[in-house]
Amino acid sequence: MSTVRTLAAACAWLCVSAPALAASASTTQAPRAEVIHWWTSGGESAAVKQVAKAFQQAGGVWIDTAIAGGDQSRAVTINRIVGGNPPTAAQFNTSKQFLDVIEAGMLNDVDLVARAQNWDQMLPPPIIDVIKVDGHYYAVPLNIHMQTWFWYSKPAFKKAGIEKEPASMLEFFAALDKLKAAGIIPLAHGGQSWQENVLFSAILANMGGKELYLKAFRDRDQATLLGPAFRNVLLAFKRLKSYVDPGSPGRNWNDATALVISGKAGFQVMGDWAKGEFTNARQVAGQHYGCMAGLGPATPYLIQGDVFVFPKTDDGKTVRAQQLLANVVSQPVLQVGFSKLKGSIPVRTDVNAAELDLCAQKGIEIMKDRDRQAGVSEVYLTPDQNGAMQDVLTAYWNTNMPVEKAQKSIANALKY
Repeated sequence: MSTVRTLAAACAWLCVSAPALAASASTTQAPRAEVIHWWTSGGESAAVKQVAKAFQQAGGVWIDTAIAGGDQSRAVTINRIVGGNPPTAAQFNTSKQFLDVIEAGMLNDVDLVARAQNWDQMLPPPIIDVIKVDGHYYAVPLNIHMQTWFWYSKPAFKKAGIEKEPASMLEFFAALDKLKAAGIIPLAHGGQSWQENVLFSAILANMGGKELYLKAFRDRDQATLLGPAFRNVLLAFKRLKSYVDPGSPGRNWNDATALVISGKAGFQVMGDWAKGEFTNARQVAGQHYGCMAGLGPATPYLIQGDVFVFPKTDDGKTVRAQQLLANVVSQPVLQVGFSKLKGSIPVRTDVNAAELDLCAQKGIEIMKDRDRQAGVSEVYLTPDQNGAMQDVLTAYWNTNMPVEKAQKSIANALKY
């Protein structure tokens, strides 16, 4: 069963009709866009308001439909598209999450914007690979997120006697041991399957480098997945469980970030959207907290991001609103303003990066080296493959599953 049909059936109870909005005489003819998204945490909410404000300043009427949780938000979007009551636009991640919708002919393309801005040359290949299908662009990228940053508390480091950032897995485990000895939660983790996937991807990228990472996820090479190097990654991943506090299961990512912000925890491995929480708490990178894109200079930079997709419609007013939003989202000033609050970096390369913080500056500098660019697992795996792998990782993390069984199960999940 395709992802479209599965999600449409599974989330019928979640469906909501488009919010009613009483239009005044002055806004009757203005392009109106209902936008579904899952930006609901403090930093995310502040960031999406920048998009809404820019759209309104461009003459549009923004109708906000925020649904907590990416899975729920995507399910509602797909169900409404399938049910014939689509929003004007919807947020997705830069991944294969919306491939089924494209293949079903349910999205309008954004080729006009793409050609005008020369996306073929401007955008990183991992992003082009998922938003361009059969020669057409079907999503407008707003930003670039890197999924596997290491965030740490400066006060926690000081209390534990950690004098420098770890530059290897060996040094990382040594730092975790010092935090534990100081009575600090070494690793703030939210026990949810997607967060376990993020943590595993970080260990794979840092231990195996780009070569092992791509062989495992992009190529799904069975010899690699069943080999000793991949087994060692699984063992290191499971070892991290001993550094997580008992309150971890079910914890949301932003609540884990709050532990680092307060100094109750030393590290968190999470995407750079976590930086929005630090910003919202009025903390400054390099002063209150630190950020590492990896444990070494060759660690691949795992690219994801946020995009807007535009459900298929022939209604002239709706198409006008979609085109207006696509142009607004593509503007450099908006992308900088959004990323400053969201924690990401702009997808455009012609922005004024001087306005962005220390961590964003690190990310922009790394992005100049195409050899370090790679996609997150969802860029290379179908939603079914990624979901099956997440299920194995979560079971392995939370039970006494032998590493041999976990390894064989992941290899089998990614075989087809």
